[in-house]
Amino acid sequence: MLYWPPMNLLQPTIYLVIVLAFFGIAIGRLPRLAMNRASMALAAALMLVLLGGISYAEAFAAIDIETLALLLAMMLIVANLRISGFFGIAGSRLLAMAGKPRSFLALVILSSGLLSALFLNDTICLMLTPLVIEIARRKKLNGRPYLIALAVSANAGSCATLIGNPQNMLIASQSGLGFFDFVLLLGPPSLFALGLCFAACLLAFPGEFSSLGPGASGLDSRAVLSDPGPAPEAKDRRLMIKSLVAAGLLLVLLAAGLRTSVAALAASTLLLVSRRTAPERVFGHVDFELLVFFSGLFVLTAAVAKTPLFTTLMGALGPSLKEPGLAFAASVTLVSNLVSNVPAVMLLSPLASGFSNSRIAWLSLAMASTFAGNLTLLGSVANLIVAGQAEKEGLRIGFLDYLKLGLPVTLISVIAGSLWLQAMGS
Repeated sequence: MLYWPPMNLLQPTIYLVIVLAFFGIAIGRLPRLAMNRASMALAAALMLVLLGGISYAEAFAAIDIETLALLLAMMLIVANLRISGFFGIAGSRLLAMAGKPRSFLALVILSSGLLSALFLNDTICLMLTPLVIEIARRKKLNGRPYLIALAVSANAGSCATLIGNPQNMLIASQSGLGFFDFVLLLGPPSLFALGLCFAACLLAFPGEFSSLGPGASGLDSRAVLSDPGPAPEAKDRRLMIKSLVAAGLLLVLLAAGLRTSVAALAASTLLLVSRRTAPERVFGHVDFELLVFFSGLFVLTAAVAKTPLFTTLMGALGPSLKEPGLAFAASVTLVSNLVSNVPAVMLLSPLASGFSNSRIAWLSLAMASTFAGNLTLLGSVANLIVAGQAEKEGLRIGFLDYLKLGLPVTLISVIAGSLWLQAMGS
């Protein structure tokens, strides 16, 4: 028999579950519990249903199937590219073009940013981190600045498209924004953020890139990088070609005005029709934990929206945020760093849709929530992927080391992005 708290304790209990859930999601764990973000979101969602924070019908209605379908479709496309060896070849060839530390840094930022715009920032960090570490090690360079730049540029580049990161995919399903309209308005701020990342990295780590003396590794930073060796071979050339054709089809369908989720599903379905690649192999590369995380998070944020405290807060914020300008972007940045960017987008979506200029509001929400991930080392999953892989290779990225690059890039890029969108919306 279930034990129900007394009625006067129900609302405080609901608030406690919400606070613990968002705290755990923000830091990625809860003390003494072997739970990840997906299990915490799902457990919190079920507890809120049982406590009456949200009804069963409302919980199921809150789950955005279109966002989940878009996420699944993009992960299937990325999985096929990964199995074929595309990311290893593309990353290795791009990074091998560098001749000096500064050009190596520029290529890390450029390749990370551009690939993240098309194939999810988390995936690109997963693929490129080992390559950056290996090339830096062969050249006897200090790998930390390049790895920090990799994470920051992956976040910045992913802002440019509706398929660059999970929060943008969520916005794609709710806002009705066109793919290329989105690129035209958020592509320039993303490119600016990539250039800012390069300049800020040179200033933050002068010993590594100074042309006046030895770098942080103890070697002359003007030294030309040697050949990193042959690029990896394609694991499955036919699958690579087919996957690139599917990616091209996705862009064609988006250009034709097809809804983002439908276009992605059509392109991914083409890859599932195969005589050579077992579907089990492809689905083995799909991050089903992310789909579970999103499902739980939809219910969790819907329950938050029903609480008296949130309703009062939104009522108070509404009059003070009359247009999606700098104040709105600052609020998004703050909330994104308190509860992580995906939950922040879910929580603030009603506010964005309520603005008179909702188009610019949705774009501002996408821009600020994505750039906010660059503020600290804990700001995005992409950052944690890079830091985790680097630590396994004996390279520890310190919180303050990251902050030297992340803080100025975030503040300047959010301000610049807000001013750009205001100018475009006027």
